[in-house]
Amino acid sequence: MKLIIAIVQDKDANRLSNDFIEHNIRATRLSTTGGFLKSGNTTFLVGVEDERVDDAMEVIKDASHTRQQFMTPPVNLDAQLDSTSSYPVEVQVGGATVFVLPVDQFHHF
Repeated sequence: MKLIIAIVQDKDANRLSNDFIEHNIRATRLSTTGGFLKSGNTTFLVGVEDERVDDAMEVIKDASHTRQQFMTPPVNLDAQLDSTSSYPVEVQVGGATVFVLPVDQFHHF
């Protein structure tokens, strides 16, 4: 058995949740916050048998999309640096960050 931890953007979370249901994959959904853009994201905890890991990974891949977004870098108080660093910059966000971990024991009470 494996534990899949999938972190996706909030914009993709509902679609992924519905796709998990459609493919009979049980998942626990947690609201989380990203550190880079300080924006909301969603973390799914998915316990699957070893033979279903590839299926679950394909569902996650299909539901998670990258997109471009503008962000304003944090204000820098160092006057020696170029002042253009405070203008919004375009960054790529989204997709999914996925960890697959072995499970030594599983209990359902």
